[in-house]
Formats: sequence, structure tokens, C-alpha cells
Amino acid sequence: MLQQAFNGLVGGAFYALLALGLAVIFGMLGVVNFAHGAFYMLGAFGAFVLLDSFGVNFWLALLLIPVVLGAVGVVLERLFIRRLTPLDPLYNFLFTFGLALILQDLVKRQYGVQSQPYPRPSALGGSIDLVVFSYPAYQVFVLAVSAVVCGAVWVVLTRTRVGMIVRAATERPELTRALGIDVGRWVTPVFGFGIALAGFAGVLAAPMRAVNPLMGADLIITVFAVVVIGGLGSVFGSVAAGFAVGLVSALGNLYTPALSQTLVFILMAAVLLWRPAGLFGREEAFR
Repeated sequence: MLQQAFNGLVGGAFYALLALGLAVIFGMLGVVNFAHGAFYMLGAFGAFVLLDSFGVNFWLALLLIPVVLGAVGVVLERLFIRRLTPLDPLYNFLFTFGLALILQDLVKRQYGVQSQPYPRPSALGGSIDLVVFSYPAYQVFVLAVSAVVCGAVWVVLTRTRVGMIVRAATERPELTRALGIDVGRWVTPVFGFGIALAGFAGVLAAPMRAVNPLMGADLIITVFAVVVIGGLGSVFGSVAAGFAVGLVSALGNLYTPALSQTLVFILMAAVLLWRPAGLFGREEAFR
């Protein structure tokens, strides 16, 4: 059971990273970014292409891919998302949904639908003795790095002036504008940062998940459930819900394998019935 719980935390690390980016983007822009899973997939494929075509190792890819995809996110927000934001939110949802399909099809056309192999870093190829059981070193690394990144983002958001402005603009944009802060100037870098987090998660996933064009589509629905459970726009709620959903899925797979995939959505339905704004969301936003 402990080993399965650890598996759940590792899986939850990906949910947390992706949900963190989604929550920040939604909170500030009000955009449901359905292309988030596609950028996660591009992060994994970017690491594969860099290694296969240019010999760039995992560690350098882990630094380069988020920067490149973050820059792509900045351009995307300036050229398209910004033009659609004043309109009904459905327009941006349809745009990002279409963008996800385009990105998936472009990768399919180039690499097909077969999974591409990506080796684990040699330094993390063994196992680590965790006293009660041994566990692959790479999975321990993923969990530790994800926790550090989520913790670092939380510290920046809560302990720095820039972070406090971004958090205020994310969780209470109208009130922030009323205080004279130009929320618009923070929109583009925040969108780019959210996309960079998706790319970062994709690079982390490459050595332990199947690198294929549909890997983002298989994950994004669960990530949306995570964001809803944690509370739309809530940074802390999204991270906490990400790890919690990972645990629920893993333990559900141990005790009720037939319902393991359904448990997440049962949990989401229960949370929405009890608290429509999510566990850490703002109730007034739904009145």
C-alpha cells in the first residue's frame, strides 16, 4: 500500500505541475486553456527531438524546453488569446481546443502514432532504498523536483511583491484593477509561464511515460478535474488537489481497479455538490 501511495504521489506530481499552470492562466485571463495538454506533449517530444537529432541530453532539455515553449506561449497570447479575451470565454476555449488538435496532428504527421523511446538519465538509472521498499531513482527525482518547483512558485507568489501582485490579479482581478494595478501588463508573462510549466512537466514525463502525440489528450481531462476540485483560479488548491488525485487514483487502482479511473470524477462530482467553487475556490465567484 505504501508503494502504491508513492506511485500516486509521483503521478500526482504531473497533475500538480499542469494544474498549477492552468490555474494561473485561468485566474488571470479567464481562459480555459484546452491546449495545455498539447504543450505538455510538445515538451516530451521536444526532449526526444533534441536527443535524437542533436544529441542534447535530458538535463539541458529540462532547461531549454520550458524556455522555448514559454516564449511560444508569449507569442500565442499576444497574437491570438489577447484578441479573443474580451469576447465570450467560449471563443478562447474553441481556439485552444482547435490549437490542441492542430499540434497533435502535426506531430502525428511527422512521427506517426507510435510511442518514441526516451532513455532515463544514467545518473538516475538505479533504485533508492526508502527503508520499507526500494523505488526507482528517477521517480524519486520527479517527485522531489515537482515538489520543489511547486514550493518555489508558492514562495514567489506569497513572499515577493511581484508574486503578490500576480496572485492578487489571478485570484481577484477586478479588485486588483480597482486598486490601480495594471493587470494587463502581467497577462502575457503569466500565460507564458503557465505554458512553460506544461513543457517542464512534459520533459519530466518523457523518460517514464510513452512519448506519443496523444499523451497530452489522455491526461488533460483528469487535469481539468484536478483544477475544478482544487478551485478554479486557486494556485494552492490546484497543487494540493493534484497530489490528492494522484493518491486517490493509485489507491483506487489497488483496491478497486475497475473504478480507478472513475474515482477522480466521482470525487469531482462530490466536491462540486458540497462546494461548487472547489475546495479552495472563492464562493462569491459563483453567486
